[in-house]
Amino acid sequence: MSSKYWILAALVLNAGASLVTPPADPLVPLEINAPDGSAKAHIMPFGATTTNFWVKDKNGKFRDIIIGYDNKTLYETQGGYFGPVVGRYANRIRNGTFTIPVSANATGPGKKFQIVENENNGTDTLHGGLIGYDKRPWTLVKHTANSVLFSLTDPNGDQGFPGTVFTMVQYTLESKSTWKISMHATATELTPIMLSCHHFWNLEAYEESEDLSGHWAQFPSSKFIATNGNLIPNGLTTDVTGTAMDFRQPRNFAQGIAETNGTQVCGTGCVGYDNAWVYDKHDASKPVFSMWNTNSGIKLDVTTDQVALQIYSCNGVENPPAARKVDQGGPDKIYLDHSCLVIEQESWIDGINNPQFPVDQIFGPLRPYTWESSYQFSVIH
Repeated sequence: MSSKYWILAALVLNAGASLVTPPADPLVPLEINAPDGSAKAHIMPFGATTTNFWVKDKNGKFRDIIIGYDNKTLYETQGGYFGPVVGRYANRIRNGTFTIPVSANATGPGKKFQIVENENNGTDTLHGGLIGYDKRPWTLVKHTANSVLFSLTDPNGDQGFPGTVFTMVQYTLESKSTWKISMHATATELTPIMLSCHHFWNLEAYEESEDLSGHWAQFPSSKFIATNGNLIPNGLTTDVTGTAMDFRQPRNFAQGIAETNGTQVCGTGCVGYDNAWVYDKHDASKPVFSMWNTNSGIKLDVTTDQVALQIYSCNGVENPPAARKVDQGGPDKIYLDHSCLVIEQESWIDGINNPQFPVDQIFGPLRPYTWESSYQFSVIH
C-alpha cells in the first residue's frame, strides 16, 4: 500500500470520520479482473467479502473455487464467515478477556478488558465479537479494473476493545492468476489487532466430488498450537511428527481427516481440522503453503508475512445448512461437512493471553499493523 493511503488513514483517525460515504447497498459485489484474463473475482463492501473467485483448471475452463451464497442477503442473516475479513482480533480469545500489558490468561497485572463473548455458550470470543469486521459495511475507497480498496473505522469501545482502529484492505488481481491481499491498520490507543481473510476453498468447485479426496497440501510446520476442547490455546505447542497434523510432506486432506477420528485434536467430539500451525522459519518472499487438487489440476501457492496458519476443514458447515451456489452445483445441494477448507494466514492464536508466545499483538499510534499475502494459482497435470 502506498504512503498516500497511510496519510489518509492518519487523517481519518484524527478526524474520527470515514473517507467517503458508504455505498447505499454494501451487498452489491464489485468485479476485478487480472490484466491477462487469467482470473476474476467478485468482492462486496459488506465484510470486505469475496463472494466469487474464478481461475482456470487444467483444461482451461474457469471454475469458481470460493464457496458462499448466491443470495447476498444471507451474508447478513445466515453468517458462517463465508469470505470476509475477520477482526479486530481473528480466532478465539479465552473468556473474552485480556490485559494490556499482556498477561497469562488475563490474570494481570495490567488493565483488564472484557470483549463480547459469542461462542461456546458465551465463554469465549470468536473473530472479534458479536459484530466483528465480517458483519460491517466497509467503505469503498477506490475501484479499478483489477483492484479494490476498502476502509473501515472501528470505534473505541466497540465490542469492548480499546481505541479506535482504522483499517484498509486492498485486493489486487495481477497477471498469471496472482491475487495479492494487503491489510494495514492504525490505532489511537494500545489495542490487540490480528486480522485474517476467511475464505472457504474448494479447488474442484464441487464438479468431481463432494469431499476432499482430491485435495492435498504441504507446508513447513513442525508444531501446532495445543488447545483445550473449546479450541482455546493452553500455552503449549505439540510436535506434529507421526500424526495427522504433519504436512511437511504432501498429505491428502480426506485421509488426514480420517486419521483425526478419535484424537479430538480439533476440539471435543470433533473429527477434522480446526487448528493453528506455526510455520518453521521461512523466507517471507517465497511460497510457504501449497494446496492442490488432482481432479481439477488447480494449485494454490501462498506467500505471506504471517507466522502461523489456521486450517478449518468445514467440520460443521452443515449447521445451519447452506445452499451451494449455482456454479457449484446448487441450489438443490448444500455444502457438506469436510467438503471445503478455510486457510487463514495469521499470527499465533490467543497470543494476547499467552505472553510466552513469541509475538507482540498489541498495536497503537506508534506501531501500525500489517498483513500481506499473495495467492498464486497454477495448474498441474
